[in-house]
Amino acid sequence: MRCEDSPSANMSKEKIVCMVTFEVALTDRIESDIDRLIEQGDFLNRDQAIEKLLSLGVSAQKTGDESSEELAENLFTQAVDDQQDPADQDNDSL
Repeated sequence: MRCEDSPSANMSKEKIVCMVTFEVALTDRIESDIDRLIEQGDFLNRDQAIEKLLSLGVSAQKTGDESSEELAENLFTQAVDDQQDPADQDNDSL
């Protein structure tokens, strides 16, 4: 089956993007971090969150100076660490 014929191919006016589905095992901590990002409204769902976070990680791997191990350790927690609790913003000036 060609990508164009695949039911998982996302069509746009400019290009066809093929999506591959696979299973990955994540730690409970990473799952919680992803769920928290979704609850905060950073992503609509798990598929979107994982796709974007993986894309960011691959991009960083191509251009970054960090070793693969350092990148792997920080990939999913970086987005969570950068988040600021809106309820805690008033306490920053204290």
